[in-house]
Amino acid sequence: MELRHLRYFIAVAETGSLTEAAEKRLHTSQPSLSRQIRDLEDQVGVELLVRSARGVELTDAGKAFIDHARLAIAQLDTAVEAARRAAQPAKPRFALGFLTGQEMTWLTDAMHLLREELPNIEVSVSSDYSTELAAALAHGKLDVAFMRAEPGYGLEYKVVGKEPLVVLMPSDHPLTARKTVRAEELRHEPFIAMADKAKALRQVIDAYLAKAGVEVDVAQSVDNPAMVMSLIASMRAVTLIPAYVQNLMPWSVVSRPLEGDVPTIELAVGYSPGNKAPIVSLFLSRVDELISRIAKRSA
Repeated sequence: MELRHLRYFIAVAETGSLTEAAEKRLHTSQPSLSRQIRDLEDQVGVELLVRSARGVELTDAGKAFIDHARLAIAQLDTAVEAARRAAQPAKPRFALGFLTGQEMTWLTDAMHLLREELPNIEVSVSSDYSTELAAALAHGKLDVAFMRAEPGYGLEYKVVGKEPLVVLMPSDHPLTARKTVRAEELRHEPFIAMADKAKALRQVIDAYLAKAGVEVDVAQSVDNPAMVMSLIASMRAVTLIPAYVQNLMPWSVVSRPLEGDVPTIELAVGYSPGNKAPIVSLFLSRVDELISRIAKRSA
């Protein structure tokens, strides 16, 4: 029994006509097709098709046989495709991570840079908390991430920028009348603080408020920027947050710069020194160019 016998049998069963199957599906002669079907039935040992007034129909044996025939053909097609994929050179893979929200600033230019060097590269992108990105880098799940420098993970960092902190508040808050806000004006306002997963940011905020001698009334401690903005709007609270979050603000929340000595927080490209993949070295070698691209676009 050969595979062509199965394909011919399936074609006849699906069209219900030897003539139509021969001319339109198989591009062979009707007598040749009839001979192939008889050969198949001889090998199976039972009649699979019968002629009727409506054309050609499956016998009970044919109905039982056709499902297995289709499965055999499908498995063969899968095997052929797997072999062809295996014979092709593997695409370079690169896993890129972002502190949630930072992809809006960096992803487009990072992708352009990668495509310039490796047009056939396969890139996966994810966004998460900085601590989760650090763990993913340490375990080899990410190659490079735009994040905060997180101690304790054995990673190396290249600073790509410093962001000022801004004050976030409800769009109808009295402080929106000011062009800049002093730290002292946050005193006694309900304050949304950063929780454990935003440890680096929390340390910068706490240090700034302590230096200014301001003790805030913490209403909630959260990590997610979207939740921060939701709580600000619903609780009529304020917070300090990196300026990039302004790209994510809904109409119900506005920002104002801080007055005086404005605190900043660093954004870095993190990577594992143990990851020796050539594409990682290539990306790191082009980081300065990436920074320049972002600066020109933001100017």
